Amino acid sequence: MECAFEVRANHIHGRHDQIRFRRASPCSRGLVAISTPMSRMGKCCLRGLSRIAAIRPQSAVETSMSNSFLNPVSTQTWANGRHIVRCVKVIQETWDVRTFCFMADQPIMFFFKPGQFVTLELEIDGVPIMRSYTISSSPSVPYSFSVTIKRVPGGKVSNWLHDTLHEGQELAVHGPVGLFNAMDFPSPKVLYLSGGVGITPVMSMARWFYDTNGNVDMVFVHSARSPKDIIYHRELEHMASRIDNFSLHIICEKHGLGEPWAGYRGYLNQKLMELIAPDYMEREIFCCGPTPYMNAVKRLLESSGYDMSRYHEESFGATPAEVKADAVEHAEQAAEAAEVDASDLHQVEFTATGKSIRVAPGETVHAAAAKLGLMIPKACGMGICGTCKVLKLGGEVEMEHNGGITEEDEAEGYILSCCSVPKGDVRIEY
Repeated sequence: MECAFEVRANHIHGRHDQIRFRRASPCSRGLVAISTPMSRMGKCCLRGLSRIAAIRPQSAVETSMSNSFLNPVSTQTWANGRHIVRCVKVIQETWDVRTFCFMADQPIMFFFKPGQFVTLELEIDGVPIMRSYTISSSPSVPYSFSVTIKRVPGGKVSNWLHDTLHEGQELAVHGPVGLFNAMDFPSPKVLYLSGGVGITPVMSMARWFYDTNGNVDMVFVHSARSPKDIIYHRELEHMASRIDNFSLHIICEKHGLGEPWAGYRGYLNQKLMELIAPDYMEREIFCCGPTPYMNAVKRLLESSGYDMSRYHEESFGATPAEVKADAVEHAEQAAEAAEVDASDLHQVEFTATGKSIRVAPGETVHAAAAKLGLMIPKACGMGICGTCKVLKLGGEVEMEHNGGITEEDEAEGYILSCCSVPKGDVRIEY
């Protein structure tokens, strides 16, 4: 389906790192007509764009970015796969957290669901590395996207990004993917619970509903170590001051000297939950944060009789799936250590290279490729990020993933090599 629409290129507003568009009348000046194949996600983005109303003066970066849309050669859409993007802005959110904003050189509309994540393809000291990060921006800003990353002491990738990635630098990005998103679980009343940098996916959701003036009653509860660690603090307060259906509550574990704090202190508990969101039993809950934080939230909800089918959490790196993935990843070692009957071995053939290998029960397709020196890109190793997706031409596999592949891709024969175990002989296009 073709969908034509108009954007007013010279009216931009919102946060300092992102572009906003408002609907323009047919006779307005500076209009750009765009015709592009639209997905269901794209239509939803456009409906949201048409309702955005607030406007503010452009920054120099925004002026430069908006000028690139005045006479676009062609506008493409991106909803999956690999693409080259350029860093256009770096924002210091807190003393150890930065937001990196990306866009393509040619206008591309990035379609994703608020709460999903992308995988960055990096090269550090000559070694290719892939890492997945939640998109912190809103789909209502389709020509750019942002990821917000905390510097982790000793973390190779996060420190490299903070110290090295700068405006103008290019890199490849894969995605977006993820089951943890606001669109797949619609509800008129939501409760966002976040801890630390786990705020990023729920911030994307809140920005989306704020930008699109969605008829959603939002309660946003964020837990931080101290006032200086509150990510997006000013923006959150601004959002809460502008709309009646956005209730903001921030809890700080502690505060240091010279850090006045009049808000909640300590940790989220039953009494505080009932005070902040007395109707939380009626709300759809989205939670993201460190594993201990999410475990505490789940215990609180379960003890109160909350319907856990309405509870959703960002599972990347924070659930037992990680332990399971580690077990699958090292199944090769266990198989080699045990005696395996030859009849139990399965052949995995990689047709593009003409290589094949027989693997033991429990070994993944990715492990088989690695034995042959074929390095299928991989980031999470847990069936979440979708980076290791390959096409299965024949045979059957047992694939237990965590949302890293769509039903449409599965129907076409794609699998995630990191969590796919052959049930017999298998042919892979790679």
